[in-house]
Amino acid sequence: MRILAHRGASADFPENTLEAMRGAMEQGADGVELDVIRCGSGELVVCHDEFLDRLAGLHWDVRETPWRKLKRLDVGSRLGFAPARIPLLDEVFDLLPSSMAINVELKCIETDDRGLSLAVAERIHDRKLADRVFLSSFNPYCLVRVARAYPHLKRGYLIDPDLAWIPQAWFWLPITALTSVHPHFSQVTAERVNRWHRRGWALAVWTVDELDEARRLRALGVEDLITNRPGALRRELRNLEGA
Repeated sequence: MRILAHRGASADFPENTLEAMRGAMEQGADGVELDVIRCGSGELVVCHDEFLDRLAGLHWDVRETPWRKLKRLDVGSRLGFAPARIPLLDEVFDLLPSSMAINVELKCIETDDRGLSLAVAERIHDRKLADRVFLSSFNPYCLVRVARAYPHLKRGYLIDPDLAWIPQAWFWLPITALTSVHPHFSQVTAERVNRWHRRGWALAVWTVDELDEARRLRALGVEDLITNRPGALRRELRNLEGA
């Protein structure tokens, strides 16, 4: 089972920053999960929140704000860490070694994604990263756009536990997913794992920070575990094996 660092090693570093990505590397994560939004001037920025109240204390819409303003913001201090800045997707690609997998989540709730999906897919294709980068989104329209333009890119559908199960798991998942399904850990059962595996999908389960849950999912055959604490969880799993 691979350990993927959720927004980087976000328990110990400010989420979705280069510091969090370096932390994931240092903690021995097999890969990272990160969020991408297209900002007001068109750049692909690594950020979870569309509005920056939580991260920077500013009610700025990332989708309307140009990169020249975003790159000066401190998104570490309000989370209790040292000052840190929002990075570009290309900066993360440049930083992470070829041995690490990258799960890029396309952040968009509207039908119109303002070119986000195709811009991210184009970067992955042009940089020849299709072997280790896989895309995911709660928004099925984003994944459909990628499938039409770049059908070879790895795609996984994120299932929202707060929305109805049947339209997500029985309608959108078969249409959007190529390689994986991304459920919340509370949605994972042995029956569902077996059904998804029969369809040829790997599982990337989020967000798992507790050892007992990680052990349960590993026993079920889950391939990717997304966690805020990759180093600590890996150590706990190894210690359990040696007990």
